[in-house]
Amino acid sequence: QVQLVESGGGLVQAGGSLRLSCAASGHTFSNYGMGWFRQAAGKEREFVAAISWSDGRTYYLDSVKGRFTISRDNAKNTVYLQMNSLKPEDTAVYYCAAATKSFYYINYALTIAYDYWGQGTQVTVSS
Repeated sequence: QVQLVESGGGLVQAGGSLRLSCAASGHTFSNYGMGWFRQAAGKEREFVAAISWSDGRTYYLDSVKGRFTISRDNAKNTVYLQMNSLKPEDTAVYYCAAATKSFYYINYALTIAYDYWGQGTQVTVSS
C-alpha cells in the first residue's frame, strides 16, 4: 500500500512561486508513474503534470507549460511540482497521485489511471 503526503501549498501573490512536494511511502517509489492534479472549487479534478518512472518523460497541461516543472527524486521517494509565475486561475487543491501501470499503456491525464492519491494541499493565488 502506497501512502502519499503533499506539502508546500499556501497563499501567494500573482507572479509568485511555490514548490509542492509529495512524499511517498509503502512501496518501491521508483516503479510508479507520478502525477499532479488540481481541483478548483466547483470544478472537476484536472490533470496538471506527470512524470513516468521508466524514462523520466514529463507531460503538462497546456496552460502550465513553461511555468510548472515536475521532477522526482527516487532516492528520497519524493515528487515535486515547481510552480512559477502563478496566476489566480491556478488556485485549487493540488493532489499527487501514483500509477502502477506504465504510461505507455494508460492515459496519464485521466484520474482513473492512478491507483493512489494524497490528501491534497491548498494553493491560493491572490491578484
